[in-house]
Amino acid sequence: DVQLQASGGGAVQAGESLRLSCAASGFTSADYGIGWFRQAPGKEREGVACISSADNIKRYAESVKGRFTISNGVAKNTVNLQMNSLKSEDTAVYYCAAADEWSAVCSPDTSWTTSQYLYEYWGQGTLVTVSS
Repeated sequence: DVQLQASGGGAVQAGESLRLSCAASGFTSADYGIGWFRQAPGKEREGVACISSADNIKRYAESVKGRFTISNGVAKNTVNLQMNSLKSEDTAVYYCAAADEWSAVCSPDTSWTTSQYLYEYWGQGTLVTVSS
């Protein structure tokens, strides 16, 4: 079974940084895509960033461009999300998700709303709280 473990959440002040990590175990696909989504209280889940296994495709939501960076970690099947210049509106539970084919979920032609229904595997979420 594929399991995703998200970690790195916490409470910070506005302007500070956090790094989230997503570790995927039991994952055998060589062309996978991993994405980060978030859900703030009372709001719908939204896409944040995604990356292909080959590291050549990365996408970001407009709200985090220039502040967040997604990258494949040194450890196999690990993806990091570096979050800088955090704002109070970044407060949410952050989830990582994985798909066997990155092209289905991380293509520029796929909307964030659609992509979240295409990910096969989801982690449990990690809370990020940013106070102003």
